[in-house]
Amino acid sequence: MHLAWLHLSGFRNYTSLEMTPDVGINILIGPNGSGKTNVLEAIAYGSKLQSFRNSPDEALIGSDAEAAVVRLGVVKAAGEGRIEIEVPRVGRRRVLFNGKRPARSSVLATEFPVVAFLPDDLGIVKGGPAGRRDLIDDLAGQLTPTTAADIDQFKKILRQRNALLKQSGRSTDLMTLEVWDERLATFGARVLLHRLGLLTSLAPVFRESYGTVSSANAVLGWRYDSSWAAGCTPTTSQSDVQALLRDALFDRRDRDMDMRTTSVGPHRDEPTFLLDDRTTRNQASQGEQRSVALSLRLAAYHLLEERHGRPPVLLLDDVFSELDVARADGVMALMPRGQVFVSSAREDEVPVGGRRWSVSGGTVT
Repeated sequence: MHLAWLHLSGFRNYTSLEMTPDVGINILIGPNGSGKTNVLEAIAYGSKLQSFRNSPDEALIGSDAEAAVVRLGVVKAAGEGRIEIEVPRVGRRRVLFNGKRPARSSVLATEFPVVAFLPDDLGIVKGGPAGRRDLIDDLAGQLTPTTAADIDQFKKILRQRNALLKQSGRSTDLMTLEVWDERLATFGARVLLHRLGLLTSLAPVFRESYGTVSSANAVLGWRYDSSWAAGCTPTTSQSDVQALLRDALFDRRDRDMDMRTTSVGPHRDEPTFLLDDRTTRNQASQGEQRSVALSLRLAAYHLLEERHGRPPVLLLDDVFSELDVARADGVMALMPRGQVFVSSAREDEVPVGGRRWSVSGGTVT
């Protein structure tokens, strides 16, 4: 599977761009601010319908444009697919896959899987648990569309329950709250089991990737801390997990009405990565943390390839400038045979051959 062509119009600093990338390694070279990352962002947006910079959609629209347009041609074993996205300054976003609206936005992530290495990935390891929850949910959703649908539904129900609590507080109608509690327990149980299943599948390839990008002998692992689901495993029944969350929501009901928010559930759980018995967030060196971040993305790449039977597109945004020689060599050793896009301000920082693209002032040649 690879990206056959890319069209941008009014996207960030690109008034118009037509690009036909190589099926192998593509290296975008240009000064900072020239638009290298914007190209990678557009490719990732075509898969996940969200900016990997966590920017709102309106930020994607060029200053002189009425809309940002992203079109991609994707070649798979079954033939070519076409993704079209228009983000207008006024009105709703328009998304088409092969000329039709996809049933769910998560369909694109499975039809066109993308893994991106970003300079900010270090924050996933050393930051708070929200980034790790998002990473796990994002990868789980890319593996299976139904998983993505469960995660989206949980988030929607959580927003609705919180809106009810915020509006009514102590005056919240208990019968209405019980309805939302039951729905939240149903989908919250599914989210927890999806996460535990993913982390179990990810563990061996995660450890293998870390051994390649790092010379250390430490064993990389994970721990999933949950105030309401302690002791649960991927094989725990959904009904048992659902009962645990239902009981926890009942126990916290008074507190939730006082605080006007939902204080327990998968959205409060804390996944933690470990080197031996040390938490990587605050007991690992920055070099170790960077190796863990790289290992996460590489493990995600190989898990997606194994699940879908084809490699995802790999995006490396200014990664090599942050790595020492040993870690750069480790990444190259695991460099896949699929399509890769690398951005760099300096050509001599990229320790790999491939098709060179020059990026300058909103043009790519």
